[in-house]
Amino acid sequence: MMRLFILAIFSSLLLLKQVSLVPGDVGTASSYGPPYIPTACEGNRREQFPPGNLFVAVNEGLWDNGAACGRRYRVRCVSGNNRPCKGGSIDVKVVDTCGSSSCSNTLLMSNDAFTAISRFPNAKINIEYTQI
Repeated sequence: MMRLFILAIFSSLLLLKQVSLVPGDVGTASSYGPPYIPTACEGNRREQFPPGNLFVAVNEGLWDNGAACGRRYRVRCVSGNNRPCKGGSIDVKVVDTCGSSSCSNTLLMSNDAFTAISRFPNAKINIEYTQI
């Protein structure tokens, strides 16, 4: 009986080790400014931008051949040089790709989106993001 109990506990611990405690993915972000159109998602349509201009362009890994258009992510600044994070999170909408080899960030955030989570507009920050 004791062997069975120990085996159950050991198995449970192994299973817990497999479960991630981080609620989202991690990456990097910086800001980009206007002009924001045309975008790869909806071209010159101004209606594509959500209220508050909280939108992003995503790297090739998230772009998924354009399937990312319209996806929404909850984004939170977690760290960066000189403690840039304001705290809290924001919800953003994908409207474009930064799909060139020079795109070194996971997300390029509109100026409004970036300043909502970072104290420094020209910083490169570490983020946590989750598709919502």
